[in-house]
Amino acid sequence: MAAVQGAVNQAGGPALKLEARGLHKHFIKRGQPLEVLRDINFGIAPGEFVAVVGASGCGKTTLLRMADGLESISAGSLLIDGQERTDPGPDRGFVFQQDTLMPWRTVLKNIALGLELQGKPKRAGLEQARRFLEVVGLAGFEQHYPHELSGGMRQRANLARAFCIEPELLLMDEPFAALDAQTREIMQSELLRIWERTAGGTVLFITHQIDEAIFLADRIIVLTARPGRMKDIIDVPFARPRDLEVKRTAEFGALYDHIWKMIEEEVRVSMGMRSG
Repeated sequence: MAAVQGAVNQAGGPALKLEARGLHKHFIKRGQPLEVLRDINFGIAPGEFVAVVGASGCGKTTLLRMADGLESISAGSLLIDGQERTDPGPDRGFVFQQDTLMPWRTVLKNIALGLELQGKPKRAGLEQARRFLEVVGLAGFEQHYPHELSGGMRQRANLARAFCIEPELLLMDEPFAALDAQTREIMQSELLRIWERTAGGTVLFITHQIDEAIFLADRIIVLTARPGRMKDIIDVPFARPRDLEVKRTAEFGALYDHIWKMIEEEVRVSMGMRSG
């Protein structure tokens, strides 16, 4: 636990974009409390890319939804720029596991949707959407509909919609989970390219894939099995910009194994099995 506290203190202070303080979450299921998260503490600096990994059911998505104001907080607090925020806001963008594109809107109008909901003038919104459509490599597909795109293209449109509102905090819930392995790797690289090209806002990224977390993130939060608690916060040592080739290095493999052993230990405990 000392490693976790050190990471929190090191990132702490008034400059934090997102901070969790003693965060707890429980649901009532069939009349009984179900504890999902317990005493979560971390801080994320502006412009930092942080990934969260852990066993299935450890509360990763619940944590993300609380950061967006889509789930209530049972105890503790979540602060954005030092202020408690409990409702969704235009300063945050959320990318779901599925692309959630509206099938009756063209790609361009899907990307402009967030700006439209914010009340931005239609012409200016479409011009901004067109710029982000080009950033994600979909120029020429403005008037296509979602069903006319491949899975990777749909997710690129989904990313363009999220980045188009220029959120200060981008919350991503396993956005590449539905893609095949090859497309997923390409989309990881594309995400970093888009993130860096759009001035690199703060990102909290949920994933089951350890290699994805290492490749994308500056730091990785590892949660225990349910109820999710802070097991460790790990600094990712690889310089940016990153190329997919970094995944083939011995250093990458060693970090992968280190994180996998922590998660495996938690899974075994949750199943009543001995580790090792």
